[in-house]
Amino acid sequence: MRTVFMVAEKPSLAQSIAKILSKGSCSSRKGLNGACSVHEYTGSFMGQNVRFKMTSVCGHVMSLDFIGKYNNWDKVDPAELFSKAPTEKKEANPKLNMVKFLQVEAKGCDYVVLWLDCDKEGENICFEVLDAIQPLMNMSYGNDCTVYRAKFSSITDTDICNAMNRLGEPNRNEALSVDARQELDLRIGCAFTRFQTKYFQGKYGNLDSSLISFGPCQTPTLGFCVERHDKIQSFKPEAYWVIQAKFSKSNSFTEHPLTLDWDRVRVFDRDVGQMFVNMAKTAKEAKVESVSKKEKAKQRPIALNTVEMLRVASSALGMGPQHTMQIAERLYTQGYISYPRTETTHYPENFDLKGTLKQQANSSFWGETVKALLSEGINRPKKGVDVGDHPPITPMRAASENELGIFTFTCLILKCLNTFLCAKKTKIMTLFNNWSPPRTDASIPVHINNICQRNYVTVESGRKLKPTNLGIVLVHGYYKIDADLVLPTIRSAVEKQLNLIALGKANFHQVLQHTLDIFKRKFHYFVDSIAGMDELMEVSFSPIAATGKPLSRCGKCHRFMKYIQAKPSRLHCSHCDETYSLPQNGAIKLYKELKCPLDEFELVLWTSGSRGKSYPVCPYCFSNPPFRDMKKGMGCNECTHPSCQHSLNSLGIGQCVECETGVLVFDPTSGPKWRMACNKCNVVVHFFEHAHKVQVSQDSCDSCEASLVIVDFNKTRSPLPDGETQHTGCVFCDPVFQDLVELKHATMRHPMHRAGGARRGRGRGRGRRPVGRGNPKKPKDKMAALAAYFV
Repeated sequence: MRTVFMVAEKPSLAQSIAKILSKGSCSSRKGLNGACSVHEYTGSFMGQNVRFKMTSVCGHVMSLDFIGKYNNWDKVDPAELFSKAPTEKKEANPKLNMVKFLQVEAKGCDYVVLWLDCDKEGENICFEVLDAIQPLMNMSYGNDCTVYRAKFSSITDTDICNAMNRLGEPNRNEALSVDARQELDLRIGCAFTRFQTKYFQGKYGNLDSSLISFGPCQTPTLGFCVERHDKIQSFKPEAYWVIQAKFSKSNSFTEHPLTLDWDRVRVFDRDVGQMFVNMAKTAKEAKVESVSKKEKAKQRPIALNTVEMLRVASSALGMGPQHTMQIAERLYTQGYISYPRTETTHYPENFDLKGTLKQQANSSFWGETVKALLSEGINRPKKGVDVGDHPPITPMRAASENELGIFTFTCLILKCLNTFLCAKKTKIMTLFNNWSPPRTDASIPVHINNICQRNYVTVESGRKLKPTNLGIVLVHGYYKIDADLVLPTIRSAVEKQLNLIALGKANFHQVLQHTLDIFKRKFHYFVDSIAGMDELMEVSFSPIAATGKPLSRCGKCHRFMKYIQAKPSRLHCSHCDETYSLPQNGAIKLYKELKCPLDEFELVLWTSGSRGKSYPVCPYCFSNPPFRDMKKGMGCNECTHPSCQHSLNSLGIGQCVECETGVLVFDPTSGPKWRMACNKCNVVVHFFEHAHKVQVSQDSCDSCEASLVIVDFNKTRSPLPDGETQHTGCVFCDPVFQDLVELKHATMRHPMHRAGGARRGRGRGRGRRPVGRGNPKKPKDKMAALAAYFV
């Protein structure tokens, strides 16, 4: 029996599609990577009985990056990134091992059906999947097509079954347009970001942003926010006066008075306004000169697209753009609405309006209205714009309160009664007012989120965006040097070229090279003119030498370096004019005034909090790895110095019980709540609480080769027999220690540890074996005991 391998873009989509196509009779199992499930069933395909395997990816399988040596900011001129730096495709999420998972599941399959989202990004992912699995598929039979593309806009039985019956082919041109956009964004963004980050962070200490990033879409978005902010700041309120005349049909104004509008609307001179008030007050009666009637018809709304959905969610529901898209995508995957990412506001002529409307006929809220529309006939929706992507966002099936939750709405309703104008009583007053400045609303999810993360803008109450000093200075600086860098016009022109690639009307390489040439010239001009932006920076920010507070001594001049807490946190020696990086997303303090034996720099202690982990760091070694097997950004808990008392070789106890490359390293500062923590993942092992002293022994366990620990217990709390207070044993194997060990996971503000390097093994092995040699046995028998203490 032949096999049809099918791939969706998300696990939830794969499950929904498999249930629809198998009519609920599929079996499911977890895949190799643990993140994606595989749903299997039998059925018919191309007139033959086959076995279907439905699974998914988790977004993009691959990502574009520069080859290794071009990722070194210190050794590569950013200008080289426009042309000289080669790029390569890497796994987008190495931890998921998505390529291997797809290859294992697709091996020996005969056909593949791609159910990726039906947009350009989805087409690009189609070819990422094909590149991974096609070498392992069975050879095609004669001229048989083996690769198919399913096109759909909603997760409904009708749409999915129609897509399965009308399979096409993936679109190579649309995929290439995404490749071009990825390469342009990578080269342009990295070149500008690296240059301005190094330039300004090397001069100013209180920028409070770990990355001074530039993005072809992100920066125009920031420009829009700053432009609105500038208008608000430059707005000058001016007092004005209005006259209000109120009439009622009785002597009491509490009985629905009628307010008249003044033809002049307002005056900006109070004396003039007062003159008109006095004139009106002298009048004894009012005369109705004419009566006019008008009928107004409200236009049918244009069909809903993504931008309008975000606007309505913001103004009517107070929902942020990211939250709105998360909810919309969840509703889409569950079959309640059609695909929520679309620019189109026009329904195609063949769209089944009646069929879509029938899905709402049983609604307890608007079912009767729907039935009336179906019986009386419906008009075509108002014509909008068709940009060729997806139909407008449309409800696809009715939802009850029990399915989606219950929402409540509270409002005040003003009931207006019919009144007749009768000049029995008149009240005239003046009102003072000011013009109100415009407001800026957060609308576009990804770009707004990016500029918030970079500390370019903040979101204030009422979801108003307010640019920070850094965001304002950057935009004003771009305008001063080259307005094209911040205006949306040049990005719009690039998008038109990319669309031509998608339509097969432009050459991929020619568009790529032409655009890169333009931005390369702009980059060189920006570098030559950076003094213009720097003049603005000097006004708003403090020099790095005047920022921070003294913390630890420099190993070169032995003077105190200043600790700069603003993002990115770092140490600066004003005497040597050197800046040293530090681990981020945690607290930094001096580590007992101890020094690194290699460079004499005073060590600092990084900690993620009382429930997290901590380890010492040499500021110099952190940026200048002293050994070949070390990389930048490693603390003392990863240092392979053979004799330093703070190194991995001295404090490493055993291989991590969860990840494959980490080593559990003793934290000597953690008492009396002693612990050891993995130097790769977030595993923390608490042990020997309230012990007087804990040390790592030079000896190792005969069973698992982990380093032994020497524990001195307090006399009143010792778990040892016969009043003993000291015991040496293996954390993993010693039965005396078994009930004194507890496995937890560190509380981290942000994931800061890498997935792990190539080094394996134990921090300390038998006979002080250097880290990385051999393959010591993992204490598997103890893993089960530790797992029982998971928190």
